[in-house]
Amino acid sequence: MQQDLSPPPLSLLADAALFLDFDGTLVDLADTPDAVMVDSALAAIVARLAARLDGRIAIVSGRPVDEIQSLFGQRQLIISGSHGLEIALPDGTRHDAERPAVLDRIIAEMDAFAADKPGLLVETKPLGAALHYRRAPDYAGNSIALATRLAGETGLHLQTGKMMIEIRVPGADKGTAIDRLMTMTAMTGHRPVFLGDDDTDEPAMIAATAHGGCGILIGEPRDTAAAWRLPSVAAARQWLTRAVEEVAA
Repeated sequence: MQQDLSPPPLSLLADAALFLDFDGTLVDLADTPDAVMVDSALAAIVARLAARLDGRIAIVSGRPVDEIQSLFGQRQLIISGSHGLEIALPDGTRHDAERPAVLDRIIAEMDAFAADKPGLLVETKPLGAALHYRRAPDYAGNSIALATRLAGETGLHLQTGKMMIEIRVPGADKGTAIDRLMTMTAMTGHRPVFLGDDDTDEPAMIAATAHGGCGILIGEPRDTAAAWRLPSVAAARQWLTRAVEEVAA
């Protein structure tokens, strides 16, 4: 674990396999998940990276695969969604975990809990459900307590995040997503580089390092398994733009 880190060299993407978190890495966090969009500049960056890296680029997100595909306009990308529980390949191949029926109970309890709490948002996902309290920080403690109880009662995984708490199907994370993608795609034999901002991204930092690559933390200094750091989403986009030029040189 390291506290403060230097910016990554522009040469880092040479012969690399690139894995990118989405929220907080490629786009700034928003009050609600549906307030986020992929602008033309970001779409152009990702398209150029895909071309220069011969398709060795993947989005690794806590969002469902279908949401990422929709945000990028159905672009042909390797995508891991739902914290590694879903994988979609450019040829249309899908790998999805089974949805447990107990999620219906969890969503119902979260909905009832949030009903009289302005600003508290319940996000339902194919393989999980989350309480977002960014607009209702006074309910953070109660939200975490509810999710902790429900996870304990149902045996599902409790996932922390920035101003949110999630319950999801266990058995995968962003680290296992990288492990799988390194063996089943064009990433095989290349050095993985992962960019992420949240504690949900730490397993991916560890996995990338274990495969001979590294992680890049996006945001403020903190304890992390990353080897490098960029201070913001804007800095991450700028670095990717300049680094892909280095690959092209």
